[in-house]
This record gives sequence, structure tokens and C-alpha cells, in this order.
Amino acid sequence: MSTESIAWSTPQVAAQRPVVERLHDWVTTVDHKRLGILYILYALVFLVIGGVEATVLRIQLIRPHNDFVSPQVFNRMFTMHGTTMIFFAVMPILFGFANYLIPLMIGARDMAFPRLNAFSFWLTAFGGLLLYFSFVGGDGLYGAGNAPDVGWFAYAPLTSKTFSVGHSTDFWTLSLLVSGFGSIGTAINIITTVLCMRCPGMTLGRMPLLAWLNLTMAGLVVLAISPLTAAQLMLLVDRYLGGHFFDTQAGGSAVMWMHFFWVFGHPEVYVLVIPAFAFASEIIPVFSRKAIFGYPVMVAATICIAFIGMSVWAHHMFTVGMSAAGNTFFVLSTMAIAVPTGIKIFNWLATIWGGQIDFKTPMLFCVAFLFQFLIAGLTGIMLGAAPFNWQLGNSYFVIAHFHYVIVGAILFTLFGAFYYWFPKMSGRMYNEALGKLHFWLFVIGFHLTFDFMHIPGILGMPRRIYTYEPGRGWDTWNLIITIGVFFQAAGLLVFIGNLLWSYRRGKVAGSDPWDAWTLEWSTTSPPPTYNFATIPAIKSRRPLWDLKHPEDPDWQYE
Repeated sequence: MSTESIAWSTPQVAAQRPVVERLHDWVTTVDHKRLGILYILYALVFLVIGGVEATVLRIQLIRPHNDFVSPQVFNRMFTMHGTTMIFFAVMPILFGFANYLIPLMIGARDMAFPRLNAFSFWLTAFGGLLLYFSFVGGDGLYGAGNAPDVGWFAYAPLTSKTFSVGHSTDFWTLSLLVSGFGSIGTAINIITTVLCMRCPGMTLGRMPLLAWLNLTMAGLVVLAISPLTAAQLMLLVDRYLGGHFFDTQAGGSAVMWMHFFWVFGHPEVYVLVIPAFAFASEIIPVFSRKAIFGYPVMVAATICIAFIGMSVWAHHMFTVGMSAAGNTFFVLSTMAIAVPTGIKIFNWLATIWGGQIDFKTPMLFCVAFLFQFLIAGLTGIMLGAAPFNWQLGNSYFVIAHFHYVIVGAILFTLFGAFYYWFPKMSGRMYNEALGKLHFWLFVIGFHLTFDFMHIPGILGMPRRIYTYEPGRGWDTWNLIITIGVFFQAAGLLVFIGNLLWSYRRGKVAGSDPWDAWTLEWSTTSPPPTYNFATIPAIKSRRPLWDLKHPEDPDWQYE
């Protein structure tokens, strides 16, 4: 057995080894579980950083004519917040959970390509660091450095040499290029692992929904990040090799950048939300004590969402002046994607209906997700109507809708996933009282911020503004919105404190504290390096149920 195997499977031995050796084991690891934890820890750091940047934005907007930060710093915080949260917080956390859980759930010993897995993580990690190196080197050798200030969408001509002097935009571009290659490598690994590494008896029809949905997500990553990578290369050509792809003064097209960006940007929403659906699809049945309702329909709906999701990108561009035919097509495709999404909501509700519901912290976050994602879907349908979008497309109404998806759906299910799989990853139970305190602080803060953010949007408050005039009816709403941010920050601090305290002092979890059904709960907590002493063979979608209740016939849950 290797040194890493001993360190991973016997914590007592690991604790006696020098710190440098243990750190070396983590840096050089190819174990999917360790890489999953590295993804998660790395992303949590950036989640806190992005949260601080968001707090700076909201303090600036707490009252009219505020001067908490300068307009230049506001634009930099705005750019860094959006880029950090999407590319270096939420995506890496989701990749971390996929890395950790998929081999365990399909009965495999590791990912298909362990070395590619490690390479992909370090590419992603370096991409995030490269973005923040701009604070030091954004002005090149002749300045103190500045973060990019082009927005996370980097519309032309803001990225041209005329408007973006120095190298801050180049740091932004290169960081997304590097992390994009890491994301594609991870996606290829997930696809290969799910299709080729399943244990005996695990047909595609018996796979856990988490594996199915992450397979779909990985396919979207390959399709969506490739256009963004091409656009970033074109932008570098524009900036340094005399190209004019997006230079309107030389015959280029600023709208072409928007198409390239949003052909990535909207599928990226589904890259993030489909794993959130996966978490809900695993947590809700366990805490309802019922099998998921309509398994085949859930899989089909996910595939439909991915397929249609590649054809709705230009509903972000209704305000740029597309043709009537283009507007009509993207309105119809946006309305169409609501159908499979609605099917999923009804399936989760049908799973809960009549179940023996246990409102532990993971279930609380998933119940809140159901309500909040429904609201996000309804406001999305409103914005999918071109005339309505024409009025509110560049207002804070859109910001409220977007954060209802990213925070209200994705982040809430992520918190549920943290609490649900924390015992498996750490071998310790979290503190339930602190978990519920985190939930209530965060749910109050979320609704104070993003419910009320719709109102100034309807009243005409534009997005991306640094300050505003008093007397327009926005003052009170912005105060309430900012107060909500502090509730969310308090909840996040409780969450981090809970993880740290529970890791050290939480009670021993055992292998299956939730009386769950999927294969990761059949091995020790935390699992050994090799995952399973003997590769399992299964005969249903709920293999642990078979072991616990051998008298039950397969047809009841097949």
C-alpha cells in the first residue's frame, strides 16, 4: 500500500507524520476524494472573497450619493465579484462534489483519468490565482496594479486597448482561458467515468440521479466553454495582433462578442443548476423516506433542459436590436425550456407528498430551494417575453432574477449538500442547531435582499450604476437590500464555524447516518483510498435498500 493510502485510510498514522509530508501528499494526490475536497476548500475561499466584494457593492448603494468607494473601485469590485462567483466559487464547488461522489455512487475505485483529474484541478486553481494577480500586475511594470473593470461579461469596446489600458483585462482573459481548459478536462473525466466505470449491475437505468445529472452537466461544459475559449483568443488577437473581431471602428462587431459570450453564458446557468437539481434529487427522497417520483421522466427532463438550453442564449440580447424573427425564436425557446423544468418541480413535490418528512438541515435547504426556484422560473418566463424584457432588461429586476437562480436555487442546494455529505467526507456529524441557525439567517437575508431588489428594478433603477439621485423611490429599498446582505454574511460565518467545529468535535457519524440508499453510504466515513474492498454488484436503483430489506421485491422501487 502506498504512503498516501496509509495516510488516507488511517488518520492516526497521518497525524504523526510531519506537516510537510502531509502537505506534499495533498499537493501531489490523484485520489478523487482528496481532489474533490481541494476543489471545495479552494472554492469556499473564493466564495468568501466574492461575498466580501458583493458587500462592498451593496454598502456603496445603501444610500444616494454615497462615496464609500470610488467609481473605479466599484467597477473593479463588480467585475471581480461576478467573475469570482461564477468561475471560481460555484463551478469548482460543483466539480468538487462531482469528483468526490460520482466514483463512490457508481461503485468505482477512482475517476477514469486520475492524472487528468489532478491536472484539471491545478489549472482551475491557477486560473483563479491569475485573476487576482491583476491586483499586483494589472498596470504592468509601471503601476501598482488594478483589477479588471470590464464587468464579468466584458462587453466590447470596454475590453479594447482604448478603454482598458494596462493588463488587467489580459489577466481576466487568461484566467478564464486557463480555468476553461481545466473545466473541460474535468468534464471529459466525468463523462468517461460515468459511461465506462460503473460497477456490475449498474445499468444507465439504475444509476443514481446525481450521476445522470452530472453526466449531462459535463456534456454542457464541453459544448459551452469552447465558444468562450474561442472568444477569449479572438479578444487577445484584437488586443495584441491587430485583429478587429470586436472593434466597431474597424468593421468589427461588438454584438458578435455578445453572441459568443452568451452562447456560453446561458448554458453556464444550466451547468450550475443541473448539479443543484442532482443534490435535491438525492436529498429529498432520503428525508421523505420515499423513492424519487418519476425517475425516467427526471432523466428525460434533464436531457431536454440541456438540449433546449443551448438554444436560448440570445434572450439576454433582446435590448440590442435583433430582428423580429430572432426575437420570436428566442422567446419560444425560452418558453419551451420551462416545460421540462416544471416537470422536475412537480416530481420533487410528488416525492415529498405523503412522505415521512424529516426536516433536518439538508431538507430545510431543499424545501427552500423548491419555493425559490419556482419564483426564479416565473420571473425568468417574464423576462423571456421580449416586450417585458425591453422594459426591464437592463434594470435591477434582472439582477434579482439572476440571483434568485444562483443563490436561491444553486447556493441553497449546495448548503444542503454540504450538510448531507459532510458526515461521509469528515466522519463527523455537523451541529444540527448551528445548521438550522445558518438556514434561518440565510433565508431571511436572501429574501430581504432579492425579494425587494425586484422593486427598484420595476421602478426603473438601472443595473451597473455606481450611485443614484435621491427622491426616485429607490432609497428605502436599497437600504433593505443591503441589510439583507449582512444577514447572509452572518449565516455564512455560522456555516463556516459549524464545519470547523464539527470537524474537530462533532460526534462520530458512522458509515450511514441517514439510513440512505446509494453506494457511497456502504463504505466507511471517510472512505478508504480504494473506496470499496470489493467492487459491489447491484440489482436496483437503491442498492442499500436491498441489503437492509431483502424481503422486498425489486419491482416496488425499480
